[in-house]
Amino acid sequence: MVTTITSKAAFDEAIKKDKLVVVDFFATWCGPCRVIAPKVVSFSQEYTDVDFYKVDVDEVPDVASEVQVKAMPTFMFFKNGERVGEVVGANPQVLKQGIEKYK
Repeated sequence: MVTTITSKAAFDEAIKKDKLVVVDFFATWCGPCRVIAPKVVSFSQEYTDVDFYKVDVDEVPDVASEVQVKAMPTFMFFKNGERVGEVVGANPQVLKQGIEKYK
């Protein structure tokens, strides 16, 4: 399951976990974001020990600005509130490698 984050407070709470948290920064108008979205859902079912979230950069711009998202999609990996990695672009293989590396 991929949970939608709708506020800065929800984002701050989500990334505090001591397990891997993957955050998908996307925009509704972003074609590559729409293409990779089903794969992100698939990964969330495959990696049940990882939490998956998504942030619409137009709906929650303060979060996107704080973590300096410059392109969509951007996937950021967090553990214990710290960013441990990042993948930019809609490449499922690279995203999977990141999940495997940081989980």
